[in-house]
Amino acid sequence: MGKTKNPPRKPNLPNTPNIFRPLGAHHSIAGGIINAVNRAQELQSSALQIFTKNANQWTGKPISDGDARSFRQGVLDAKLNFVVSHDSYLINLGSAKEDLHAKSVHAFVDELQRAELLGLDGVVTHPGAHGESTPEEALQRVVDGLNASHKLTAGFRAKTLVETTAGQGTSLGWQLEQIGWILKRVAEPDRVGICFDTCHLFAAGYGMTPGEELESTIHAMEEAFDLKNIVLIHTNDSLKPQGSRVDRHAHLGKGHIGLERLRAFVMHPKLAHLPLILETPKETDEAGEDMDDVNLRLLEKFHYTNL
Repeated sequence: MGKTKNPPRKPNLPNTPNIFRPLGAHHSIAGGIINAVNRAQELQSSALQIFTKNANQWTGKPISDGDARSFRQGVLDAKLNFVVSHDSYLINLGSAKEDLHAKSVHAFVDELQRAELLGLDGVVTHPGAHGESTPEEALQRVVDGLNASHKLTAGFRAKTLVETTAGQGTSLGWQLEQIGWILKRVAEPDRVGICFDTCHLFAAGYGMTPGEELESTIHAMEEAFDLKNIVLIHTNDSLKPQGSRVDRHAHLGKGHIGLERLRAFVMHPKLAHLPLILETPKETDEAGEDMDDVNLRLLEKFHYTNL
C-alpha cells in the first residue's frame, strides 16, 4: 500500500510552521493493548485514544509490566505525540447512592493507575448523572469524587479530562457552566482539563455556524472557564439535530453538523492548536474504504483547504 512511507498525521498549524497538531482516533485493544498502537501507526496517526479495559465492566485484567513496556515503546516508535484513555461508562461520580459513588471513585482511581502505568497524557471521563438529586448536589459529588481520586494518586502525570456531554437523561456536563463549576472547585485544578466533543456540544444546543453563532459559542466557553483548560477535541459529526440532547456520533460530513461547521469550530484561532481524536463508527464506505482513514484525511484537509 505504501502508507508507511508517509509522515505521521500532524499538520503544521497556520502561521506557526514549527508547531504540530496531533490527529488520531479511538482504537480497540482487542487481542492486546499494543494492537491499538499498531492500528494508529498503520493510519499514520499522531494521536490515539483507547479503553485500557472493557468499558462496560467495573474491573479489568491487570496490565503486566511487560505489556506496559511494550506499549510505551510502541508509542515512541509510532511517534504518537498525544495518547489518552477513556474511562468505563459505568463510572458515575455524581451518583447520590453512596455505594455507587464509592465504587465509582475506586474504579476511577484504577483508571488513573492504568493510565499512569502506560504513560498516558490523560483519562477522559464523563461527569456522570444526577439521577433523582439536583444537578448542583451531583456536581459537588463529582468534585468530591475527583478530589478523593486525586488524593489517592498523588504525583500522577495523567490528567483527568472532563468531557462535555450531549445532556441525555440526567447527564451532567452538557452546560458549559457545569464544566466550569467543576474546574473552579476541585482541590487540584492543575490535574484537571477539558475534553470537548463536537457531537455532544452540538446536540447540547451550542452552534458552530461560522460567524456570529460560532463566536457566541466561543464567548460562552470563555465565560465558563479559561480556554487554556481545554486539552482535547473529540471530532465527531452528529446523527441528531442541534439541541436534541441525544448522543449519536456520525462520520464527518455525514451528520447534522456538516464539514463547514466542524472545520470552523476545530480551526477557530482559539482552538486550532488542540489535538483532534475521532470517535466515529468503525466501518467501511460503499467503495470499501476504511472510514477511519477517510475521516482522518478530512481532518488533514481542514488545515490546508477551504471546503
